Amino acid sequence: MTTLPPAGVKKFPEDSLEKKVYGIVEELNEYLPVVNDRNRMGFSLFKFMRGEGDEPEILVKSLKLTIKGISPEELAKLIKAEVDKIKN
Repeated sequence: MTTLPPAGVKKFPEDSLEKKVYGIVEELNEYLPVVNDRNRMGFSLFKFMRGEGDEPEILVKSLKLTIKGISPEELAKLIKAEVDKIKN
């Protein structure tokens, strides 16, 4: 029995909204050590940027993230500041 190679992964363009939002979350890897938590936060922030989701303050509380070295309130402020930079 043989298996096929995995499908290729198509990267987002550097100027896309997805790349920017997921980049914000990846920069916070010291505060969000669990990869799956960062993926969920990135997806939720992407939805927020498209007008479909909650604000970062609500997301930090509702996603039940594993947060290290910073309070949830401070993390939400950091994320909100970075998201505001993208919006402008």
